[in-house]
Amino acid sequence: MQVDVRAQTAESFEADVLAVALPDNGAAMPAVAEPLDKLLEGRLGRLAAEEEVAQAIGRTAVLHPNGELGARRVVAVGLGPAAEIDADALRTAAARVSAAADRVGGALAWLLDDSLDLTPTEQARAIVDGLVLGAYDPGRWKQEVKELPFERLVLIGPDEAAEPARRALSVAEAANRARDLANTGANELTPEKLAARAQDIASEREHVTAETLGPEQIEQLGMGAFAGVAQGSHNPPRLIVMRYDPPQPTEAATVLGLVGKAVTFDTGGISIKPALYMEDMKGDMAGGAAVIEAMGAIAQLGLPVRVIAVVAATENMVGGGSYRPGDVLRAMNGKTIEITNTDAEGRLILADALHYARQEGATHLVDFATLTGAMEKALGDFYAGVFGNEDSWRDQVVAAGEASGDHAWAWPMHRRYRAYIESAFADMKNSSVRGQAIPAYAASFLEEFVGEGPWAHVDMAGTGFYTWPRNDYMGQKGGTGYGVRLIVELASRLTR
Repeated sequence: MQVDVRAQTAESFEADVLAVALPDNGAAMPAVAEPLDKLLEGRLGRLAAEEEVAQAIGRTAVLHPNGELGARRVVAVGLGPAAEIDADALRTAAARVSAAADRVGGALAWLLDDSLDLTPTEQARAIVDGLVLGAYDPGRWKQEVKELPFERLVLIGPDEAAEPARRALSVAEAANRARDLANTGANELTPEKLAARAQDIASEREHVTAETLGPEQIEQLGMGAFAGVAQGSHNPPRLIVMRYDPPQPTEAATVLGLVGKAVTFDTGGISIKPALYMEDMKGDMAGGAAVIEAMGAIAQLGLPVRVIAVVAATENMVGGGSYRPGDVLRAMNGKTIEITNTDAEGRLILADALHYARQEGATHLVDFATLTGAMEKALGDFYAGVFGNEDSWRDQVVAAGEASGDHAWAWPMHRRYRAYIESAFADMKNSSVRGQAIPAYAASFLEEFVGEGPWAHVDMAGTGFYTWPRNDYMGQKGGTGYGVRLIVELASRLTR
């Protein structure tokens, strides 16, 4: 999809579809749409009032002009109560416009409204998100795959909205590519194939390199935690290392380290998972997918910040070679781990990946992982939980999530959570039989491997892969691309 911004009147612009977003503010029509309604002899206002469009986010009504406009269709879409309108409301409205006019396609014009609390730039970003993410079709393996209905989006508003809108398009497309990875079955997406995707990005983008380490190199590095998880699978693991080195970084001493969990299929190992919904465990690599595709977006946008990405990719399988409860593994930093639950494998592979990223020069670390089911129980599929060893860095990550649409919430870390992972046999154990503070003690486990410097942990168990469809712009079951928008926003803020 191509995105343009025009500072002209909506009624004079030729388009296949013209979208008008309506806030419920007690007025018949927003001021920006009054000239349009006048040309239509009040038909738009009457239609919107009769169908109570403005009252509900995403409610649409379609009007067919009689030659008064350059548009073939006008779609009025509701934003809900004016006092509650946020970027998500506009994203959902955009997704509903796409659905209402998907058989028309072609060029979509959208009338920005400077009376909203959202700036034209914020509106532009939200509309692009809603159109691109909202029209995503997870059915990539069906005989007929739906594509984005609109070839071109023209935002009618100020020129300063143009560049943010185009950047949002690049990021949303990257998020959809991460969704494709998460939705791909483990018979196709092995650790080796995920590494190949990173290599493809490196070949497509300037200043990006990708390196893949196999089982022998992983063992030579002393990554006993990562290797232990991988040893039960016939598909060998891969440590994927990507670097982005722009020619003139704003802060040469700053290196953003991105670490991703990529368990391409998780049976739970010997501590096997229940059969119900186990098919969704192909999405347990959603954090790694977000990191890989975000690297491509950062490079495409040419952000002046140095980045290293480390993605630990493996399966967690049941077999004669599988690691067992009671085993003791030695991580790359020398610490030993008693295994009490083989389904707490994500923190094991992250342990070695985090240490490696810091060793390779990351000054500011953040990891992304579908880590604990307890996080999904706590926050559902709307917010990820964020922990950190420095409040200021954790809060930067949370702020980037909120600004980008990848919603995040700060969680506490206290030294007493470390008691949950005390072991009689090793430096620590990987899980606790207590059903308490599971996301917190998992974060405390990871903290043992992050070294010196700021680190944040994003537990995206609920937000990375939807078990059920959602009634908003993200809609579809399956991979969400969560983390891509957050990462790019965070990297952008490090350049200011």
